[in-house]
Amino acid sequence: MVRKLGLSDGADDGLPQKSGKGLWRGSIRSGLAWDYVFALARRAGPGSPLRMIPEALPAPAIVHRGDRHLRTQLDAVPAVPCPCGQARRGFAVPGNELATIHLVDISADARTHYHRRMTEIYLILEGEGFIELDGERVPARPMLSVMIQPGCRHRLVGRFRIVNVAIPAFDPADEWFD
Repeated sequence: MVRKLGLSDGADDGLPQKSGKGLWRGSIRSGLAWDYVFALARRAGPGSPLRMIPEALPAPAIVHRGDRHLRTQLDAVPAVPCPCGQARRGFAVPGNELATIHLVDISADARTHYHRRMTEIYLILEGEGFIELDGERVPARPMLSVMIQPGCRHRLVGRFRIVNVAIPAFDPADEWFD
């Protein structure tokens, strides 16, 4: 049963409107979770009825919001390319600057990179090979956890599946290459 319907024109939640006119973003709230994200647009013009059009906005990351929590199913979040391979970035939503969690499939040709502001915590779930940390090569296997501080040049060598916690939240402008 739907208990609350929230609508926004994008001004107060940091989300842009598509085309800037006549599009509203909203969420249907049932229980304590935001279950659906959709957009409403006018069919013809002013005064015409609003209609729900899920395709009006890019597909959002799958995040459910409670009053004081966020939840995500990482394996359901769409993968995006990254310097390491393919990442599923959980909690990468407007307004969250605290932290993100990523499920990353590392490819064999991961690029050495660093971050100026972000700390990363890697937890290796699958794979064996090496992690390079400021030029030092360290053996890596499942359940190795590494905290990588800003400025540390790093990459995994081999094919891996990892969990990566980014603090503060991931910012693509904070990926640097030599």
